Amino acid sequence: MDIQNSGFLSIEQVKDQFLSQNKNVTKPRSDVSFKDIFEAKSLVNEPKELKFSKHAANRLVDRNISLTAEQMGRLEDGAMKAHAKGIKESLVIVDSLAFIVNIPNNTVVTALDQAESNENVFTNIDGAVII
Repeated sequence: MDIQNSGFLSIEQVKDQFLSQNKNVTKPRSDVSFKDIFEAKSLVNEPKELKFSKHAANRLVDRNISLTAEQMGRLEDGAMKAHAKGIKESLVIVDSLAFIVNIPNNTVVTALDQAESNENVFTNIDGAVII
């Protein structure tokens, strides 16, 4: 049986046909630079508004801690600084108040005032920011 005249393509013919089709394919060129894409992705990963876990909210009430707008801004600033340094669990100290902040979730997980932090021992953190 003659493959050339049978209407079936040989492996070589299929290979040649496939390879010649791929030679003409050009990828569209993008005018967006790597820097633009990197900066856009970096903005997506920046921390959003700081939130308080249920536990932290209860600690604020139990310990009669109230934050001023200025202190809250400094706490958020400390969380952003920790994020920039790659810290995951941070101790952020604002005035005489100490906060443990989960940076990836942007959540305050507990809060202490100076009276509660007598021992000055903080565990399960990998960084500290003093504002």
